[in-house]
Amino acid sequence: MPDHAVEVEKITERMSPITTHVLDSCAGRPAAGIPVTLEYWNSPRGWAPLGQGRTDMDGRVRDLLPDGHVLEPGLYQLLFDTSSRSGFFPEVVLRFRVEDPRQHFHLPLLLGPFSFTTYRGS
Repeated sequence: MPDHAVEVEKITERMSPITTHVLDSCAGRPAAGIPVTLEYWNSPRGWAPLGQGRTDMDGRVRDLLPDGHVLEPGLYQLLFDTSSRSGFFPEVVLRFRVEDPRQHFHLPLLLGPFSFTTYRGS
């Protein structure tokens, strides 16, 4: 049986270094079709778009960045267009810092009608 760490490494090689998924806690299932934009803080120009996608049927976006894209340390943000799911929160912004760009960054969003929660996943 293959080593677990080797298997995880093979899986993350096929994914963007930054991934996300959205769960609709009101419906109790993944939120498909949510537009997501990834941006990088590029001082003094401000936020620069790096990639975009739409959640799949499992609520996931695995390909925000092209294959082989190398992350740099810095400030990033994910913008979720949640207007189709929540009238109260038409957009959710998750801002986070990358210190070690060799790591994988998975940022899930749990969306409710009047609240949202996030965490750093694996």
